[in-house]
Amino acid sequence: MMKLRAILIMTAYAILVTLVSFWMAKQSYSWFPPEAAAEAKLLDDLFSLFTGLGTFIYLGVIGPFLYSLVFHRASKYDMSDGPHIEGNTWLEVVWTATPLILVLTLSFVSYRTYEKMAVRGPMELVHLHMPQMMQSAYAEPFDSTPQQDIQEAVQSAPVEQINVTAKQWAWVFHYPEQDITSTELHLPVDRRVRFTLRSEDVLHGFYIPAFRLKQDVVPKHDIDFELTPIKTGTYRLRDSMFSGTYFAANQADVVVEPFNEYQQWLADAAAQSPTPAFNQAAYEYSKASEREGATKEKVAVRGWETIPPAAPPIVNYAPKHQPDSPPG
Repeated sequence: MMKLRAILIMTAYAILVTLVSFWMAKQSYSWFPPEAAAEAKLLDDLFSLFTGLGTFIYLGVIGPFLYSLVFHRASKYDMSDGPHIEGNTWLEVVWTATPLILVLTLSFVSYRTYEKMAVRGPMELVHLHMPQMMQSAYAEPFDSTPQQDIQEAVQSAPVEQINVTAKQWAWVFHYPEQDITSTELHLPVDRRVRFTLRSEDVLHGFYIPAFRLKQDVVPKHDIDFELTPIKTGTYRLRDSMFSGTYFAANQADVVVEPFNEYQQWLADAAAQSPTPAFNQAAYEYSKASEREGATKEKVAVRGWETIPPAAPPIVNYAPKHQPDSPPG
């Protein structure tokens, strides 16, 4: 009777753990910024899978542990040994094979996701052949638009080429067909975009959280990859690599807009004469130099020496920025 009761309790608990794990997997989608690119869906699905399995394993271990601790503990003055239990070959095979299969499966799924996103690491770029064109990810769309319709529209449209230059500390975006430059990245929604990344100095990290995309930018290497924005809005590009003192100021807005608005922006930018853009790093450096009476070749910020930032980029279009307060 006691054995049947334990089996029923564990069965009910297993069902509860399964339901909670599915719920946690669904909740994990809300922990990220909006899915603004097709690639974002791929990564969110992978994270959801890991969250659900992690919840199931955690609750599956901690539940029986607490149950045994509460209902099967020895009495207060019981100092006798526990029952002698021999090894169980079947049980040992199960608890060895199950984690092995689980780890191999998750590794395969993770690799496939990474491969679909076409993200290249610095060592791979240095030592392996770099393909000229990578397959863009076509994931389930963020909204209710049928996936097949988005794929057909994206595949039939020409690829937008944008050259991205990273330096200490600024992002510069060049649109070669119109020969215009900008410090704000504009992208058309539901159209494939091919970036060519290059660095003028050190390692930088091209990271747009809403796209779930972090691409290392390696000096002396042009890095090509593609993505498909699927949600209009303004997002943020950050430098994810520590590229020097002012790397935190190396940010830019990413504007995803309908194609007609994107074309209008290109036309407006092409009509403007190139002018120096506001650069937060250069602004903070100059203010620190003035305050400390240091030379432009060498200045200390909070005890750290830094190189002078590159000159503010000269571009056709730069957003209007109010300079932040200089570092205290």
